[in-house]
Amino acid sequence: MTALTLSTAAAPGLRADAIVIGVAKGAKGPIVAPGAEAVDKAFDGRLAGVLETLGASGAEGEVTKLPAPAGFKTPLVLAVGLGSEPEKDAAYDAEALRRAAGAAARTLTGARKAAFALPVTDAADIGAIGEGVLLGAYSFDAYKQSARANNDAKAKNDKAPLAEAALLGGKPRDAAHKAALARATAVGEELNRARDLINMPPNDLDPEAFAALAQTAAKEHGIKIQVLDEKALVKGGYGGILGVGAGSASAPRLVKLSYTSSKAKKHLAFVGKGITYDSGGISLKPAGHNETMKCDMSGAAAVFAAVVAAARLGLEVNVTGWLALAENMPSGSATRPGDVLRMYSGKTVEVLNTDAEGRLVLADALWAASAEKPDAIVDVATLTGAMMLALGSRTFGIMANDDAFRSAVHEAAEEVGEPAWPMPLPEHLLKGMDSTVADIANMGERMGGGLVAGLFLREFVGEGITWAHLDIAGPAFNEGGPFGYTPKGGTGTAVRTLVRLAELTASGDLG
Repeated sequence: MTALTLSTAAAPGLRADAIVIGVAKGAKGPIVAPGAEAVDKAFDGRLAGVLETLGASGAEGEVTKLPAPAGFKTPLVLAVGLGSEPEKDAAYDAEALRRAAGAAARTLTGARKAAFALPVTDAADIGAIGEGVLLGAYSFDAYKQSARANNDAKAKNDKAPLAEAALLGGKPRDAAHKAALARATAVGEELNRARDLINMPPNDLDPEAFAALAQTAAKEHGIKIQVLDEKALVKGGYGGILGVGAGSASAPRLVKLSYTSSKAKKHLAFVGKGITYDSGGISLKPAGHNETMKCDMSGAAAVFAAVVAAARLGLEVNVTGWLALAENMPSGSATRPGDVLRMYSGKTVEVLNTDAEGRLVLADALWAASAEKPDAIVDVATLTGAMMLALGSRTFGIMANDDAFRSAVHEAAEEVGEPAWPMPLPEHLLKGMDSTVADIANMGERMGGGLVAGLFLREFVGEGITWAHLDIAGPAFNEGGPFGYTPKGGTGTAVRTLVRLAELTASGDLG
């Protein structure tokens, strides 16, 4: 993991492999962003022109390399695009800084140390840059047989993530700056933990293994944990989780993580879908749709990481995380289309499609979470392909039983840089889930399928409890090339939104 430090050192005398500066799109061409004054001075004030000659425009995510000027102890200047120049007297957007820092950190793979001289106006900028560095420097190579394993020192250095990032403009003795860096470290490291889980192959991360990893982390961070195994699930009547896991040799689990604060006045519950592999079950997915289904536990990974982050930050709010873990496989014991499951709530569900399994495990976990009467419940799930069709691959949908809470969740997501969009829960779609043999069916109208799934989940939220549903099917797993601080593969989407919701609740700013 990349080490973050605050530094007041002058750029020319700092020993590092590279110095990172910002460049923005101005009205007449690229402009050098604040923080890079010493570098620009060494170029006799002509740095913007040099960058333009090299093809730089200041566009977001653009990276331009050039030799450091004479007198600098760093050999390389790396100019990273920040997008459009802000209006007069306005600061650079936190997300622009986060993405720029991430793009630079990705470019500097193999470097031992880099100095980041990006614009800093306050502690929030320090946090954004630090977070961007940690997320951008992420790599998942636990399963690669590389030269690192063969003690090839050069290859090891070439492949390793950026080892250290010194944030210039940061004040090591400033309490706000130190707190911002500590928060960035906790959130960044836990989000990367979620990415590791999502990227793990399903033969190594079944429900039991996931639960074991949660137990280890809980012990390390003082979090109370309860793991319901197959016998406990049967005894408790968790028909949804058991029904989804019935076809797999790997038994399901329901994991409860409880972080408590002695100063807490509010209680949040986070519920995560944790299908460690989704074949579709008897309603088998077609060829071409199975290859990335190890990511179907991204919701549970996000919830897990958020609870640990809340504990590391010592937030004054009680946070309970519920991980509904199962593997959805076809076999002679698998749940069939037409079967009826009796859920933990007592309701019966006719299973019309075994590939609509996420809502079944979430239903049991939502009812379990509701029993504790939290102030609000937020569930997170890679739930429907319909949401991807609606919002694309970078935006998640938000549904809720309370319009004000839905808006608050949306604002929190946008604040931390996670694109999201509020979605409705049209009552007329409920009728499509009518069943002749059970209380409700797990499928309804095809059109608006993401909204239908949200309506199904709402049926399993306790009366009077504020609830929101995040369908992260699109942004949870990046099948394209990396961008900004987002890698290829697992992204850790929703971790930062959940942490921010916990912070806002702790401060009393979330109702």
